[in-house]
Amino acid sequence: MAIAKHTYSPIQIYKRLLSISGRYWPVFLGVAASASLFAATDAGFAYLVATLTEIVEAGSNLTERQEFIKQWLPLAVLLLFASRGVCNFLSNYGMGWLARITVKELRGRVFEHYLELPTSFFDHSSSGQLLSKLTYDVNQVAQAASNVVIVLFKDSLTILFLVLYMLYLSPALSVFVFIVAPIIALIVRFLSNVFRRHNKKIQTSVGDITRIGEEALQANKIIKVFSGQSYESSRFDAANERNRRTELRLLVTKSAGDAVTVFVTAFGVAGVIYLINKIDIDVSRVAGFITAMVMLMGPLKRLTNVNATIQSAIAAGESLFSIIDTPKEIDTGQFNPDTIKGSVNFKNIQFGYENVKEQVLTDINIHVSPGESLAIVGRSGSGKSTLVSLLPRFYDPEAGEILIDDHSTTEFSLSGLRKHISLVNQEVTLFNDTIAANIAYGSLANASEDAIRSSAEAANVTEFTKQMPDGLNTVVGDRGVLLSGGQRQRISIARALLKNSPILILDEATSALDTQSERHIQAALDKLMQNRTTFVIAHRLSTIEKVDRIIVMDAGRIIETGRHEELLAAGGAYAALYRLQFRDDNASKSA
Repeated sequence: MAIAKHTYSPIQIYKRLLSISGRYWPVFLGVAASASLFAATDAGFAYLVATLTEIVEAGSNLTERQEFIKQWLPLAVLLLFASRGVCNFLSNYGMGWLARITVKELRGRVFEHYLELPTSFFDHSSSGQLLSKLTYDVNQVAQAASNVVIVLFKDSLTILFLVLYMLYLSPALSVFVFIVAPIIALIVRFLSNVFRRHNKKIQTSVGDITRIGEEALQANKIIKVFSGQSYESSRFDAANERNRRTELRLLVTKSAGDAVTVFVTAFGVAGVIYLINKIDIDVSRVAGFITAMVMLMGPLKRLTNVNATIQSAIAAGESLFSIIDTPKEIDTGQFNPDTIKGSVNFKNIQFGYENVKEQVLTDINIHVSPGESLAIVGRSGSGKSTLVSLLPRFYDPEAGEILIDDHSTTEFSLSGLRKHISLVNQEVTLFNDTIAANIAYGSLANASEDAIRSSAEAANVTEFTKQMPDGLNTVVGDRGVLLSGGQRQRISIARALLKNSPILILDEATSALDTQSERHIQAALDKLMQNRTTFVIAHRLSTIEKVDRIIVMDAGRIIETGRHEELLAAGGAYAALYRLQFRDDNASKSA
C-alpha cells in the first residue's frame, strides 16, 4: 500500500486546518480585534497627515477646531503608534500561538497515523520522505497558519480602511484604485498555479535530501569500507542542486510578481497625480489621499507575496492530509480474550506482495497444537518470514485463513491478537533509551524491576551489563549503536521473555550471537519454548534439532514435514541442507 492519492481544493485544505485551530476561537477573536485596530491605524495616520497639511496650509489663520487639533496632534501621533505597536504584537503573537498549536496537533495526527498504518505502506514508502512530511511540510503549514492569516486579515482590512478613507476624500481620484485592483487580482491568480507547482517540487526535493542523508548516516560503515563517499556525495549534490534550482525558480516568480505589482500600483499613483491637475481639490485632501495610496503599496505587495506561502501551504497540506487519509490497518475484529491456549491453524493460505507477480506463499496448510514448537527452514526467499508475518497480521492472506483456538485472526482485534504473541526477529530494534526500558517496552512498561532483571538474566543480558557503570540503566544509543549485535539480540530476547506470551515467533533469534552466547541463549529459549506454541525460523539447523516438528519450504510451498531425525533419514531437501551446513561448519572450524 502506497500513500493514498487524493486531490484537495485549497478551500478543503484550509477548512481542515481551521477545524483544528477553530477550537480556540476566543484567541482568534482577540487576534481579529487587534488586527482590525492595527489596520485602522493606517487610515488614522493618513487622516493625521491630511489634518497636519490643513493646519500648515492655514498658517496663522487657524480656526478654533484647528487650534485644538494642533495642540493635541503630537500626543495623537504618539497614541496612534503606541496603539499600533500593541495591536501588532497581540495579533502576531495570538496568530503565532494558534499556528503552533495547529502544527503541534497536525504533526501529532500524522505521527499517530504512521503508527497505525499497515506494514505494506512502509514497504512502498521512503522513510526519508515520510520524515520530511513531519518536519518540512508541517513547517510550511505553520507559516501559512500564522503569516498567511495575519497578512490576509490584517492587510485586507488595512486596504479596506484606506480605500474607504480615499473614497471619503475624493471619489473621483479613487477610480484608479478600482482599475488597479482587478489587474492585481489577475496577477495573483496567474501566479497561484506556478507557486503551487514549484512548492510540490520543493517538497519532493527536500524529501530526497532527507532520504539520502538518512541512508548515508545509517550506512556510514558500509560507505567507508566500500569507498562510497564519492557516490553518496554525488547523489546528495544532485538532490541538493534540484532543491536549489526549484527554490530559485520560486524566488524568481515571487520577485517578478512583486515587480509587476509595484508597477501596476505605480500606474495608479501616476494616474492620480495626473488627475489632481485636472480637478479642484484641497491640498490637505490631496496629501491625505496620496499618503493613503502610498500606504496601500505595502499591503498590496504583501498580499501578492503571501500567495506563494498560500500555495506552499496547500501543497504541504495536500501531502499531510494524503497521509492522514491513507487507510489504517484493518481492525474490525471484536474478540479480545484474556488468555488463549495457543493452537494455530494455517488453512489454504495464498499470499503475494503488492506489485510482485509471483506468489510468495501457495497452498500452505499447517496445524500447530498448543505448546508445540515448529521450525521453518528453507533457502532464502522461500517464504519463511512472510509466513510467520501473517500470524500477527502484519499482512493478511489473499486466500485462506489463520485460526487461533478455532477463531479466525480477523475475529480478533489487532491489540487482542498481538498481546498474545511475542516476536524476536533478525532485525533487532532498540530505542535510544536504557537497556531496562528497551526490555520493558510498550505494554511492558509497568513491569517490576525484579521481573525485568529476571528476564535479563535468562537472556544472558546481565553478563555484559555487569561490566557497565549503570548496569541495566545504561543508555544504548541511537538504534543500540553502543552495543554489539549479539548484545542487541539478547536484549530483544529478554523483551520477549518478559512478555511471556503463549505464542512465540523466533525469526533468526540467535543469528547475531557468537557460539558461546548462543549456548546461553539457546538454553534460555529452550526453557521459554516449554508449553508455548513456538515458530522458529533458523538457518543454523543445529539450533532446531530438539523442536517438535520441522517444515521445509521452497518457493512458497511446504515440501517436507517431520522431526529432525525423520527428515535426515528421508534424505530429502532437509538432509541436503543439513549436510551442506555441516560441511561448511567443519570447513570453517578447520580453517
